[in-house]
Amino acid sequence: MNNEYTEQEQVRRSKLDEIAKVCNPYPDKYETTHTLKDAKALEDGTKEVSIAGRIVFMRKMGKLSFAKLRDIEGDMQLEIKVDMIGEEAYEFFKKQIDTGDFVGAKGEIFTTQTGEKTLRVEKLTFLGKALRPLPEKFHGLVDTETKYRERYVDLIMNQDSRELFLGRSKFYFFLRNFMNDNGFLEVETPIIQTAVSGASAKPFFSHHNALDIDCNLRIAPECYLKECNAAGFERVYEVAKCFRNEGMDPQHLQEFTQIEWYASFWNFEDNIKFFEKFMRETAMYLKGTTVLTIGEKTIDLGKEWDRVNYVEALTKELGFDFLNIDDAEELRSKIINSGKFTATDLEECSSVSQLIDFCYKRLVRANIFEPTIMYNYPAVLKPLARRNDDNNKVVDVFQVIIAGAEICNAYSELVNPEIQRSNFEDQLKAKAQGDDETMDLDEDYLRSMEQGMPPISGLGVGIDRLMMLLYNAPSVRDVVLFPIMKPLN
Repeated sequence: MNNEYTEQEQVRRSKLDEIAKVCNPYPDKYETTHTLKDAKALEDGTKEVSIAGRIVFMRKMGKLSFAKLRDIEGDMQLEIKVDMIGEEAYEFFKKQIDTGDFVGAKGEIFTTQTGEKTLRVEKLTFLGKALRPLPEKFHGLVDTETKYRERYVDLIMNQDSRELFLGRSKFYFFLRNFMNDNGFLEVETPIIQTAVSGASAKPFFSHHNALDIDCNLRIAPECYLKECNAAGFERVYEVAKCFRNEGMDPQHLQEFTQIEWYASFWNFEDNIKFFEKFMRETAMYLKGTTVLTIGEKTIDLGKEWDRVNYVEALTKELGFDFLNIDDAEELRSKIINSGKFTATDLEECSSVSQLIDFCYKRLVRANIFEPTIMYNYPAVLKPLARRNDDNNKVVDVFQVIIAGAEICNAYSELVNPEIQRSNFEDQLKAKAQGDDETMDLDEDYLRSMEQGMPPISGLGVGIDRLMMLLYNAPSVRDVVLFPIMKPLN
């Protein structure tokens, strides 16, 4: 035996050898009649019920034993009696089966005196040996890093994790039905792209060997989806994997999932109404209520949401009119003179947009808890958004902020190719100043705009962050099945 195995692992491997003498330890299938959840809902006396799952608890006794099977949606108790399955099968169960093993069980449904729905087993079938023991039954899996590295164990042991990830799977079913019912068509756009566009972010780069060109991984599907609007898709959406090569914190991972949708002939006010409806129906579908717990507080998505003017709020915090300052060093100096931040605080901000965004996130966004529609954004922050008709220094944009976190980002879209080209050129200037989160000048996208675009409003919402909100999760890693981790070695 391998001396690196623990004593329990060595015992389990010895049992596997004994099992192989009796049956195939790795069978190819097992016929079930019900899931554990469905079996638990059956009436007493229902016969020929066949279920399967992982054993998470056992109480072995002389001639009567109990075990509990579990899957992602539920659990079911088994009653195993020697006079029902026979002495040979009962001894096999007692000697060779451990918690963590998979078994199939066939029998009749009844309810115990303690009120627990149970399967009285008539035939027990071995389906798979767990060579590693489960964590202690009373403590479950509580080590945070182990939860992320060994999500399969986390899901076996923790009910909250099972509820969250089952909810995430159900969300995709709801999402597609909701979008389809509202006239949107689902499309797919490229993940490997030839221009950094669609959002202000630092991309991942790669090389396409066959074409011998440098490429980037998608940071957002926005430009391609608006090309679909130009092509005649009036309402279009995509569930998109996106990649941004930036820092990690409780709300950000480099690989994340979002949905973006774009509607021809809408403006951002139409999208506000649609997003409010989306959020309320999502909460009702997954949680059965619009009241959500965040930390130790609650919010109600069913109430009227607050509205805050971005420019007015930040101007009040800084104490000066920042909107008409175009020079990064002048703006930096005035921020420092305001006493809100030091030069050290701002040293990683190299452009006007970075300076504004830094101040906003710390002085305004961080203090918002209730669902709030933030609107009237500085144009320099949103190069793909439509300028306001009354003031070209701001854009028709809104974001929804809850508990200091950005839940969605939405525009009345810029469809004027001349202004769009000028905005892309400004992005190149910011890149030259050292801002590595700027966009490229995307000629393919400009060509589609020159072909003609209708009025459009689009919205993007991060699904990971949405799950954090719905399930009161403190970190984005809690809601991603397999978050990237630095290898232990």
